[in-house]
Amino acid sequence: MKEQSKNTLRHLAELISQNKSLEEENFKLQQQLETITLEIERYRNLVSKYKIEKKEQIERKEKDSNILKYKLATVLFADAQGFSKISEEMDSSQLVDNLDEIFLELGNIVSKYEIKNLKSLGDSLLCVGGIPQKNITNPIQVVLAAIEMQYYLNIIQKTYKNDRIWNLRIGIHTGPVIAHISGRRKINYDIKGDSVNLATRIRSFCEKGNILISESTYEMVKDLFQCEYFTKMPVKYRGDMLLYYVKGIRPEYSLQKKTIIPNRRFSIRFGLIQFTDLQELMLNKLENELPQDLDYHNIKHTIDVVTQVELIGLGEEVNDEDLLLLKTAALFHDSGHILGYKDHERFGTLIAREILPDFYYTQSQIDKICELIMATQMPPKPKNKLEEIMCDADLDYLGRSDMIPVSTLLYKELKKNNKVNSWNEWNRLQIKFISNHQYFTKTAMSLREVNKQKQIERITNLLQSGKEED
Repeated sequence: MKEQSKNTLRHLAELISQNKSLEEENFKLQQQLETITLEIERYRNLVSKYKIEKKEQIERKEKDSNILKYKLATVLFADAQGFSKISEEMDSSQLVDNLDEIFLELGNIVSKYEIKNLKSLGDSLLCVGGIPQKNITNPIQVVLAAIEMQYYLNIIQKTYKNDRIWNLRIGIHTGPVIAHISGRRKINYDIKGDSVNLATRIRSFCEKGNILISESTYEMVKDLFQCEYFTKMPVKYRGDMLLYYVKGIRPEYSLQKKTIIPNRRFSIRFGLIQFTDLQELMLNKLENELPQDLDYHNIKHTIDVVTQVELIGLGEEVNDEDLLLLKTAALFHDSGHILGYKDHERFGTLIAREILPDFYYTQSQIDKICELIMATQMPPKPKNKLEEIMCDADLDYLGRSDMIPVSTLLYKELKKNNKVNSWNEWNRLQIKFISNHQYFTKTAMSLREVNKQKQIERITNLLQSGKEED
């Protein structure tokens, strides 16, 4: 009986001990959750403050300067041709109302593509892509808008009897423009320059119901759109300018191959082109906002990893979408250092989730990009092919000839952040890390694995000499 009582007491003591451990663990988890919540809130406040400051900066710049110059903008000039047949029942006021309704919808289409609708007077429409925010994709967006505008008019035309509908002529040219800014509460733009004049002239060459583009626009959109040579247009001091009709989106890039609505393949190709704009934005952000004491995790390392994921990704024959996800993840993978050194990968995912929706990334794509960013945590433990490429690109320097000077920069950074104490300690850690490290992809193995053994010998010699690299 006494033994049974002792066992019961022992069992109760174990339960109490387990319960206490669970309570302590729960308390720790609660503290971690509160810390993470505070960090996320702090980040959101920083992002909100950044957006406000950026908006105020743009507004100040616009107020300070009444003239802005853009090297790459795409001007669209359209006008409507009269009814081919007019019903006796429709008077002039009805005709005007009908035209106003059509041009209102055309304006709505233009706004979908981040294009400025500058003028819509009578039967004419002037708009421009690439202002006020400079971007490289504006020729594609303007041509997409033009195709949708013509598609809309074709649909409307089928609903009217006796062909009672306007036909649209559209002229498009890509080139430099000068934007004159006016207004205080609402900023208005008025563009000037040869590009505007050329778009107007191209429109006059265009047959009704068509889209006519200049050769400069053609060169920037021909891979995505079906284009057909039309004629030459004489241009003063330039000679002849080739003009092309846009017949629609290429079948392989259009939904159901109907050449009207872009499909997923189009979106991915567009994303790869638009990556140039995203990269410029992020590199400027990193240059301006990263702490100055980052000797290794700086803008140079980010460019290096973006380059390597593309190199390894092409070697591993990944598809276009995966290549876009890899390059984007590489661009953001160390951006979290803006907010903090510890857990910078997680902070990087927060920044990515804030910025990428503005560049048309889907939620599914953003989730995969964030997983790739988190895969760069040490030690590397990739779970799939893309994460393997990401990890190999992030540690590409281990098998390069410049490994020692690059690792010296990492040592200086870690020492500043109290992650390592001495040069000898660092070299011992390096030998252990490189000896246990392996590249995951065949491409990285063939490019870098052989050189890693040489690096171990070089570090061993440095350790024996006790001398630090300059």
